[in-house]
Amino acid sequence: MSAQHVPISGTASHSVDEIDATYSKISWRLLPFLGVLWVLAWLDRVNIGFAKLQMLDDLKFSEAVYGLGAGIFFIGYFLFEVPSNALLQKIGAKKTVMRITIGWGIICILQAWVTTSTQFYILRFLLGAFEAGFYPGVILYLTYWYPSKRRAKAFGTFMSASALAGVLGGPLAGSIMTWASGFHGMHGWQWLFIIEGIPSVLAGIVAYFYMTDRPEQAKWLNDSERAIVKQQLDLDEKAQGKRDSDWRTMFTNPMVWLLIAVFFCLLCANSTLTFWMPTVIREAGFTSPMEVGWIAGAAYLLGAAGMIINGRHSDKRGEVRWHFAGSALLGAVGMLALAITMGMESIPVLAALTVMVLALVGTMSAIPVFWQMPNMLLSGGAAAVGVALINSVANLAGFGAPYLMGLIKASTGKVAPGLYLVAIVEALAAILAIAFIARIQRRKSA
Repeated sequence: MSAQHVPISGTASHSVDEIDATYSKISWRLLPFLGVLWVLAWLDRVNIGFAKLQMLDDLKFSEAVYGLGAGIFFIGYFLFEVPSNALLQKIGAKKTVMRITIGWGIICILQAWVTTSTQFYILRFLLGAFEAGFYPGVILYLTYWYPSKRRAKAFGTFMSASALAGVLGGPLAGSIMTWASGFHGMHGWQWLFIIEGIPSVLAGIVAYFYMTDRPEQAKWLNDSERAIVKQQLDLDEKAQGKRDSDWRTMFTNPMVWLLIAVFFCLLCANSTLTFWMPTVIREAGFTSPMEVGWIAGAAYLLGAAGMIINGRHSDKRGEVRWHFAGSALLGAVGMLALAITMGMESIPVLAALTVMVLALVGTMSAIPVFWQMPNMLLSGGAAAVGVALINSVANLAGFGAPYLMGLIKASTGKVAPGLYLVAIVEALAAILAIAFIARIQRRKSA
């Protein structure tokens, strides 16, 4: 039986096999490299969680200082993310990614020479300012290549790199901090920043020569493949119907702010897990940085699998609401169970690790599906600014959640009270997402 063909008005038709082969080629070209960059970004962003195990004692920092320093990253992120995405529209993805990647690598390295809390705050702010624009920039960049029915899988594959960073980052951080301690008179946490910052600088240089800004510029695609991509994107644009395209409306659009609220609530949970997982593992009884690293790595491996599987299944079913809400609720239940476990006088180790993994998998699996929601609402210039606005404002959760957790831990001596609060907030993400999609569906029906 011949392969099914998809006719396009005014153009030659292409078989499903040809379309699938073209997108397989695109995915193998784009996603592994972007994934590597996201691994490096994630390592350089969250290695502070592992460095904390040593640097707080060495520098005499309090838990509150750590919480503020970990979170202030997102202030820089917030301030520079929308301008970065607007610049990407003008100068292209490869120049933007080069600038961002080299910048965050240099700042990561400089953290090795921090001696005061002020220096710590400044460098964490600058790290956020340089990294701003990478994540929403890639989200925007992938919309130049993939129609909406293929995006959740592409997003999930790319975003799972952050989980892969957790898989690699934990054991890597533990190894560096253990084996490099004392080398040339420097602490293990200092070598952690240096060794993990250098690859980012090199990768930024490679990005300029490897990346292609738009499908029509891709010399590694033939004429037929470039035509397929254009046709698929044109069909998708027609199928989506009328969407907001004026970026100037983004700041007053209540639907955009509803999306910001959804993602903010989800990132409260994600940021809490990111920056406090090493502490949770240690309080469960694992004191060696190596042990903490391997356990965190195994948890992130399951999180990566959840992101890919949930994104792929969402694409296959053409369903977003329950793929997001179900995952977020699973994460909230896991967070609640983790709070109960961590609140016990004697922590059951297996129970603590199990519910921590449940919270992580549920939370991370919701992220790639979320990024299908802005596509239901925005297009063109509005998508460029809107995606950055959603991500930048919502990522303020990355400032608030770690800082609040640090204050709660400092005042009560426990992380459980903070985890209870985060569980409620994550459940709210699911409720708000259901409300958003219901409103979009009513709007399209009307």
